[in-house]
Amino acid sequence: MRSLNLDQLRTLVTIADLGTFAAAAQALHLAAPTVSLHVSELEARLGAPLLERGGKQVRMSAAGAALIERGRQLLKEADDAVDQVRRFAEGREGKVRLGTSTGVLVHLLPRVLAVLNERHPGIDVEVAILGSLDTMDRLAARTLDIGIVALPQAELPELLLQPWRSDPMMAFLPPRWTVPEVVTPAWLATQPLVANDKTTMMHGLVAGWFGAAGLAPRARIELNYTEAMKSLVSAGYGAAVLPLERSADTPLPSPEVMQLRPLDPPLTRHLGVAHRVPERLDAATRQVLAVLAEMGQPG
Repeated sequence: MRSLNLDQLRTLVTIADLGTFAAAAQALHLAAPTVSLHVSELEARLGAPLLERGGKQVRMSAAGAALIERGRQLLKEADDAVDQVRRFAEGREGKVRLGTSTGVLVHLLPRVLAVLNERHPGIDVEVAILGSLDTMDRLAARTLDIGIVALPQAELPELLLQPWRSDPMMAFLPPRWTVPEVVTPAWLATQPLVANDKTTMMHGLVAGWFGAAGLAPRARIELNYTEAMKSLVSAGYGAAVLPLERSADTPLPSPEVMQLRPLDPPLTRHLGVAHRVPERLDAATRQVLAVLAEMGQPG
């Protein structure tokens, strides 16, 4: 026996609901012969009469009534499946895999995720905490859809990289230290340092800042977790050079917790958004990229 035809099943259910072939034809925008053909083909396929014909009103046979009961659920599931596919196609539903660093995740991404949840509640953003190089590798391997990475990055085939925002690098200093108003490489090189580990682009950025002054201080400890670095600074373990990752409505840390000072010469960390070329993006990924672009601050 061939599978049920959903169009024919919908015709039968509509006849049962409205009581006549004519009413069903009008509701379904079908010609009357087409409605009759749907029912006769369905009966032939199932090998059982589904309607008791006679009089103006049509009645279901026992077999027809049983099919109607199951048919309503089948049609609902089919409609739900079509609606879900449409939601995916229109970017109203889907999963987007995003890779970024801990600092971005803690300080910048929550506002983006809040806007996405408000506008596109059907999109699930799955976040992986990764360094920029790992993020780029996973984008190339197609195990991520979007990456927020430190710039610059080497160009990779089929990947686009666009500036997203720029944040000033600051000296994060313990609360009880006596510190200058502006921090230079010469002064900071004499202090115990809490640094990003050598696998991170942040390490290279800060090392370059010291190197331009002819300095190469050794850190007391190296980590790749921004919030842990800040905790050590607050505890007086050492100083750190980190980006001031904050939104307009995010308060600065209290001086009793941590002191912040600008750098001289100034140093800036640039972030970009990396993703595959547009023709390879699904609609949900494009929605996430649109919100990121709206909320970015390229410098």
